[in-house]
Amino acid sequence: MALGQMVRNHAFCRGFGEAQILRIASLSIEVTFEENEVILEPKVRSRYFYLIVEGSAAVELRTARFSVCLQALGPDQVCGWSSLLDDQDTLFQVRARERVRALRVDGVKLAKACKFDPQFGAEFLHRTLQVVAQRVQATEEKFAEMCGVRV
Repeated sequence: MALGQMVRNHAFCRGFGEAQILRIASLSIEVTFEENEVILEPKVRSRYFYLIVEGSAAVELRTARFSVCLQALGPDQVCGWSSLLDDQDTLFQVRARERVRALRVDGVKLAKACKFDPQFGAEFLHRTLQVVAQRVQATEEKFAEMCGVRV
């Protein structure tokens, strides 16, 4: 399947105009990750935004002594929002739970595209902010669970 069609079919991108779909596709390459392969490393400069097409991944809070799964991601979900920010390290580890097929979008070029086309940028960043809010909520729920609070 062509990249443009993959972007067009992805839930995160539904409703974008054809020019916006093609812009995202032009900044994308298809990648795969095998089970347990790390997609995003914590505390590393973020470079890519991922549109998950197939498979599943775990968003994990990782320390030297433990790892906690905060959220499971599947097809039509995204990760790598910090790649849209200047000088932002990745906050969470994202690890493939099974074979993952995804579109890897260059974050720097995507951020420039958002600035070049303010209408596209506002919509893309609004959608991304919803993803950030979901991560915060998942983190709060996991923290409450660890503290013995019913969610």
